[in-house]
Amino acid sequence: MAKSSTGMEENVAGLLCYLVTWVSGLVFFLIEKDSKFVKFHAMQSIITFGALIIIMWVAAVIPFVGWVISALAGILILVLWIVLMIKAYKGEKYKLPIAGDLAEKWSA
Repeated sequence: MAKSSTGMEENVAGLLCYLVTWVSGLVFFLIEKDSKFVKFHAMQSIITFGALIIIMWVAAVIPFVGWVISALAGILILVLWIVLMIKAYKGEKYKLPIAGDLAEKWSA
């Protein structure tokens, strides 16, 4: 795997884009200059986890049904966090539905 402009291997930088959800995605999106692979994973992290965290917060204020939705969103965040880090580390450009297409478009 090639090195990114951060000096890291692309797969390691891609994994780190997901480490602190959208926050690390934003950091890598701002500092990465060359690697389309890293920029894609950074943008997918921002879109995916940003949207899910907002959904979780909004749902959390709705009694009962909202609490269930918020809990399910939390579980989804955990599962996606693990899967996306593994896929990035393996060097895969794993695209989630909707978020992956947007990330590909906005990171180009």
